[in-house]
Parts: sequence; structure tokens; C-alpha cells
Amino acid sequence: MLQRQSRTHVLSPSILSQTNNSSTIFFLTLFFWRGRNPSTQRDRGVNNMVLLQVGIGFSSSSSSSSSLLLANNRQIPAKSLPLLSSLWIPNHSLSHFKLRFPGRKIDFTERVRLATPRIISSSAKVGEVEENSGIVKEKSVSVILLAGGKGKRMGASMPKQYLPLLGQPIALYSFYTFSRMIEVKEIIVVCDPSYMDIFEDAKEKIHVDLKFTLPGKERQDSVYSGLQAVDLNSELVCIHDSARPLVSSGDIEKVLKDGWINGAAVLGVPAKATIKEANSESFVVRTLDRKTLWEMQTPQVIKPELLRKGFELVNREGLEVTDDVSIVEHLKHPVYISEGSYTNIKVTTPDDLLLAERILNIDSGESSK
Repeated sequence: MLQRQSRTHVLSPSILSQTNNSSTIFFLTLFFWRGRNPSTQRDRGVNNMVLLQVGIGFSSSSSSSSSLLLANNRQIPAKSLPLLSSLWIPNHSLSHFKLRFPGRKIDFTERVRLATPRIISSSAKVGEVEENSGIVKEKSVSVILLAGGKGKRMGASMPKQYLPLLGQPIALYSFYTFSRMIEVKEIIVVCDPSYMDIFEDAKEKIHVDLKFTLPGKERQDSVYSGLQAVDLNSELVCIHDSARPLVSSGDIEKVLKDGWINGAAVLGVPAKATIKEANSESFVVRTLDRKTLWEMQTPQVIKPELLRKGFELVNREGLEVTDDVSIVEHLKHPVYISEGSYTNIKVTTPDDLLLAERILNIDSGESSK
């Protein structure tokens, strides 16, 4: 059966070669944009992009055929690999190629325009993960779960993150989500000692290391406390508010990948409301351009060495920051915004708690269909 894939726009191809003693693998990365004309920034968002990485292996004894296919940054086991029957890249432009699976053939034959390919050489062994590949290694992420807030706006007898949400403490929702991810090595819970038992009781249900540190006076102090417990071999630090119980594993994977590629990344959503700047007397100064505004969420992902350098500067200058990536912004390091989901709400008021229950009930109903 022949299936034709119609893709009219392909951007930013890149080729990465890896060599060991016996073979070389070339990775061809293609970005396919859904839609007719991705002319605006939002049209070119991550949700509209399909990433395809094709690896072609050449052994020292022959020049035949594909040994690897990566799609959407996921490796396919070698035993289930397709055969790459044809690939032409004359004069840095792609004509077409075919992928053949058992019982199925996919033929990409659309005319496309490509930017000049970037060719990157590497001496890494086949199978090793390169930083610019966007693939986060297993057990390479330390999660700092902030659970030390007081939650005064909730008006409850305990901090908001420990209130029951459909019978389970709010903080445990994201705790379990992170614990099920293969990228996560450890979860460092920053909390008051009187609430440690909530996480200790869940320890038998998880397969990652569990650590505790004490919260500080301000958020940045709590993050710094958690950073001191991060494993020295960790390659990413993922900071999350435990009061955001509905973050999805898909959004976490997205921001982890972007943090790995760029050094710092944060989940965010485009602002929907009109935002006005006011003076001290509550008169409007100006209306801000909503198309450039994003509402920040968590997780916020930063490479540990970058976060440590940021804290050195913040502590030395006595700076106050309201979110984690602001720490590295003071280093003039670029921070990438990974588009998240509007359902990743922070539970701070009774109305938020009701909304979270509603979202969970809807998700539960859809998953049972």
C-alpha cells in the first residue's frame, strides 16, 4: 500500500554525522509545517511542526542503507526499522525520499524549498546523544518541586498544595507525573518538615530518588536550597510549583527538550486578556501589545551550571526575582518559551480548586471512553 504525505513547507534541514571505528551515521533533520502558509510566528509554533530525523548508516565495507530512524525525537528499535529505499540531496536541495515499513510505504514527493543545510561533524560513538539533537537522556534530570508556600489566599487551615483534590493532595499530582518520566533521576521536595510524610508515604510508588530540603523566605531562596541537593551528574534542573497539579508529561517533555537545546526554557501560554500598564494613581499609561505577551508557567528548566552562575550574580548584587528563569536572564542568557497548555493552572484560590476538579473530571471522562 502506498501512502502519500503532502507537506508543502520544509525548513531548516541539518545533517549531523557520527563516526566510530566501523560505521558512520548521517542524521537528516526535516521540519514539516502543517498548513498552507506558516507566515506568522504563531502559525510556526511547536504545535504545528512535525520534526523528522532520518539516520542513514554506512558501514566501512558497503555503502548501503538505513540503520536508524528518529521521528519526533523518539528512537525506533533497530529491529523495527524501516528501509530507506531512496534519498537524493543534489546541490543541497531535497528532491524526495521513500520510507518502507512492512506492509506500508510512505512516499514524500512534494516540491520543497530548503535552507542551506548545516553540516556538523562529531566524533561521538554511534548511539550517544548529542546536545543539539534535542534528546534528553534517561535519568539526567533533577526535579526541584517547590512545596513550601503558605497559600494565604486560599484561606484554608493548611498550605494550598496539601489540600485534597479529588481525594489526593494537590502536590502529589505533579509529583507522580514527574516520577513516571524516564528522563527524571530524582525529585527534590522543598517543604516544611511537618509535611514530608505526605511524600514519604508515596515513596514506594515511585522509581526515582527522593530528597528533601527546607524552604527559604522567598521563592528564590527555596530554589537555591533545592539546588544544593541536586546530583552533580544531572544535566538539567527542572523547577516546578507543586500548586500546579495538572501539568502534562507531554508539556514537560517539550520544555525539557527546549531547555537542553537552549540552556534555559520555560512553559508559557500566549496572553489572552488585554494588558494595560498603569501609573501609581491607577491611570492607564499604555496598552501593551498582546501578541508579544506570554503568561509564564512551570516547569522552568535550566542547565545546573547556568543556574549556579545566575545565583552567584543574584546573591552578589542582592537582586530579587519572581521566577526561576529570571535568574539566568540577569546573565543575559536567552530563555526559550515552550508553548504549554491553558489547563496547567496554579491553584491559589477556592475557585481555582473547583476549576482543577472540573478539568480532572473532564479528562477522566474522556479517557474512559
